[in-house]
Amino acid sequence: MPKVTFPRMGESWRAFKILLEDLGNEVVVPPRPSKRTLDLGVRHSPEFACFPLKILMGTYLEAIEMGADTIVTTGGVGPCRAGEYAMLHHKIIKDLGHDLKMIVFEPPRLYPVNFIKNIYALNKARVSIKGIIDHIKRGWRKLQALDNAEKLSHIIRPRENNSGTTTRVYRKVLDWIDQANTTQQIIEAEASALEALHNVPHEPARPVLKVGIVGEIYVLLEPASNLEIEETLGDLGVEVERSMFLTGWTRDNTWSETTHCLTVKEAAAPYLPELVGGHGRDSIGNTILYAKRGFDGIIQLAPFTCIPEIVARTILPRVSKEYEIPILTFFLDEQTGKTGMTTRLEAFTDLMRRKKNIHAARISLTG
Repeated sequence: MPKVTFPRMGESWRAFKILLEDLGNEVVVPPRPSKRTLDLGVRHSPEFACFPLKILMGTYLEAIEMGADTIVTTGGVGPCRAGEYAMLHHKIIKDLGHDLKMIVFEPPRLYPVNFIKNIYALNKARVSIKGIIDHIKRGWRKLQALDNAEKLSHIIRPRENNSGTTTRVYRKVLDWIDQANTTQQIIEAEASALEALHNVPHEPARPVLKVGIVGEIYVLLEPASNLEIEETLGDLGVEVERSMFLTGWTRDNTWSETTHCLTVKEAAAPYLPELVGGHGRDSIGNTILYAKRGFDGIIQLAPFTCIPEIVARTILPRVSKEYEIPILTFFLDEQTGKTGMTTRLEAFTDLMRRKKNIHAARISLTG
């Protein structure tokens, strides 16, 4: 039986694990990225490579130490280097003397044959086509439950009465969803998880700042790569809305582009009409949509040297000026420290709060 691992992106590993096990694979759950993970990745990656490549390099090497012999990952389209990273990772790992198999899923909407072949290669239990579809649906339902719990935690955390309660409850309910096996159990676990989060002592009517977070997918989804920025903002009394969750990204790349995706492209068109790779155009479009919805600020997260996000960064000051919304950008790499990030977030939060108070005072005077 192959021992399969995959990139770790937030809590999605819980859904991937159940699907791969259903197909007859032994799963090696990738460890949460740590300092050792990053040290390994930096040591064995090109210096010019972006942050996600280095973290994933370290993740794969740690998973290999745990016995993994097969890596399942994704490719990419457009002028972004991430589409080549699977091949680069594979070559580096082979050069280090490890013989393993790399299975790369390209976007099914564009490469359906690749998707079918890879599912077949992973179907060690020889599950029927109907069974495969059922297993995919169950894994998808678990992924939805995980995303829904995370979204609610972002709403409750800035309104909680006792700092840290939401985070503790959230980590507990993740295990409930993880332990659910059947679709019905997943539905029940999700309901219990949402109820537990709603029951965290908090003030629903408390006025809070709202910030939209945009940027590159990996540093958006993996808290270890962005130094738990969403938790930090919540503790500062800021409700965050992330522009990307794995369920939405999967829908856009598996079946057809969602209405939201098309709306983002339309919003970005006057500033960036062409695909520049990665999620650069999405960062522009989502920033505009958040501004139109009355958000207090935007935070862009990007790996250092990420060309699509650098392109977006050069355009965002114009968007900020025209839509009168403050924007803060973090370019993340192995040198980024949490203390420095927290200091900048505190200053940004103060700026947004003053701006909001001034705006409210003006409305009061004119009213």
